[in-house]
This record gives sequence, C-alpha cells and structure tokens, in this order.
Amino acid sequence: MNKVAIIASNGGLFDAYKVFNIATAAAASDQEVAIFFTFEGLNLIHLEANKQLPMPEGKEHFAEGFAKENVPSIPELVEMALEMGVKFIGCQMTMDVMNVTKEDFVDGIEVGGAVTFLEFAKNSDITLTF
Repeated sequence: MNKVAIIASNGGLFDAYKVFNIATAAAASDQEVAIFFTFEGLNLIHLEANKQLPMPEGKEHFAEGFAKENVPSIPELVEMALEMGVKFIGCQMTMDVMNVTKEDFVDGIEVGGAVTFLEFAKNSDITLTF
C-alpha cells in the first residue's frame, strides 16, 4: 500500500483545504495517510479554531465561491478524513508550548513528536508540507 505523509504547519483556510483535499483524495484511492499537525497547523484540528480559519487577505471573494459550489467546511473535511482512516498526529512539543491538551482537539487524534511522524514517513511514497 502506498503511503502519503503530510506536514501541516500553517493555519489558514487555504492551507486547510490543501491538506484535507489531498489527504481525502489519497485515502479514497486506497493510500495510507498520516498528517502531522504542528505550530499553526494545529488550528486545523482545534475544536474552536478550525471553525474560523482566516481567509488570506484580499481573497475574501472565495467565500462566495465556496458557498456557491457547496464546498464542505473544514470541520466536515476533518470528519471525512477521520472516517476514511487518515491518521492525525498532533505535535506534543507545540501543544505543550501552546498550553493545550488532546481534549482541545477533534476526537481521534494521536499525540506524538517528530519521531512518531518520522516513523510513518520513513517508508512513505509521497511527503508533502503545507
């Protein structure tokens, strides 16, 4: 089975769509997927923050297009990815620095460090960073 390893280190709305679109597409094509959420990337799976991720400045017109095309919200994409078996790894070090716990995030995440992610990524066919 092919493996896709994704590092999510940015916390904007466009970053979230990139991460979850690629993760769900890979999972749908029977690839094993893990996402390592670190620094601002943790916002993508934070229970409150992922409902209000910032739109890049000057790109507000995209909101209308997203609504018109019925693009799923980030919380919906998170749920879809988890249901498809995408593995979510929250960075322990960043969580400690930000003073947040596993309970602040969506259900189903694993908390680990870079070593946890590297263990998955070392045999991956594709590694992406957003």
